[in-house]
Amino acid sequence: MSLAVFAWFRHTHGATMVDMLVYRAEGQAVVRGEDLYAMRLPGWDLPATYPPFAAMLFVPSTWFDVSTLRVLVMLLNYALLAAAVHLSLKLAGWPRQHRAAVVVLATGLGIWLEPVFTTFQYGQVNLGILCLVLWDLTRSDRDRFKGVGIGLATAIKITPGLFAVYLFLTGRVRAALVSAGTFLAAGLIGWALLPDASYGFWTEYLWDPSRVGVTVLVDNQSLRGAVCRLLDVNDPGLVGLVASALVGAVGLGVAVLAGRSARVLRRADAWGAVCAALTALLVSPISWTHHWVWCVPLLALLAVEARTTARKVLFGLALLVFLSHVMWTVPHRWGRGVAWYWQLPGAVYPPIAIAVLVVVGLRLRRARRQAVDATGGARALSADRPDRDPELTSRT
Repeated sequence: MSLAVFAWFRHTHGATMVDMLVYRAEGQAVVRGEDLYAMRLPGWDLPATYPPFAAMLFVPSTWFDVSTLRVLVMLLNYALLAAAVHLSLKLAGWPRQHRAAVVVLATGLGIWLEPVFTTFQYGQVNLGILCLVLWDLTRSDRDRFKGVGIGLATAIKITPGLFAVYLFLTGRVRAALVSAGTFLAAGLIGWALLPDASYGFWTEYLWDPSRVGVTVLVDNQSLRGAVCRLLDVNDPGLVGLVASALVGAVGLGVAVLAGRSARVLRRADAWGAVCAALTALLVSPISWTHHWVWCVPLLALLAVEARTTARKVLFGLALLVFLSHVMWTVPHRWGRGVAWYWQLPGAVYPPIAIAVLVVVGLRLRRARRQAVDATGGARALSADRPDRDPELTSRT
């Protein structure tokens, strides 16, 4: 019912799916042998921002007219949302006997989460990226192909590369190397077939943030974007750099510590993965609202642990924030000159992410202290991390 209402809403209000149009234009540039990064979407003046390998994957979008492609992309995103919910429940260790019903209900509700909603509206690839990463993270560490999904996701959108670092620092060295190898192989394929575009992307365009967008926009829910709006500047300079570096170091530290604390923390690896994702979203110069589809596994984790009043309140607050679409109510959508009392609604995702990192960090500290007190030593806190099946250890 919810999906039908959403489809009706899209039909009556319209959806440009402008990012889908950019992807299609990239695919056309590849097919025609045109300069990929000189391409600008007519009527929007939007450039290509993904690696050449991603542009090659967009070639099939050129096989369809725009109207047909819109329908196909919407149906594909429906399927990817259901897959993301399933994988998020698996990551969180949701009981198997209830999982199918929850997937149906959560998919219907999840369509209205602001990051998911805007992913559909723009025709974005975020749910595909999320599924690739979750597919890897929910597989056993003994699986020799673990890391392929993260490598492919990184080859498409770069930022998922932080998960390879997370795997390496939590002792999954083989999976991290598989991820790096997959990314390198995809990059070499892009270089072999599109050498000029590859040279331009890796030496110039990757390092030009102006191609991605304007940092100060309220669409940008990164820490840097929040600081820009707070200071009413387009470039936060040293303040933004220090804030991002500090949060990045703390966030990655919490993620790695969680991932190595399976003996003392329930769902440790799931919390580690989510903390790594939130850290990447916070420190990226630009994290558009639709990049925050990681709210799906975050909400799954909060829901499965919502057994006390305090945790139910935390889950309810997070759900309300991601359903609110509140940043779109802020005056001065371009981000400059936003009054002080609109600063929090205009940058509501970073505080939620930082709060999660703080809460997980405090839980880790308490759990590890209790483990030391219970054993009379630090044996329980051994850094060794045995291979394990997340279906089993997520509930230990």
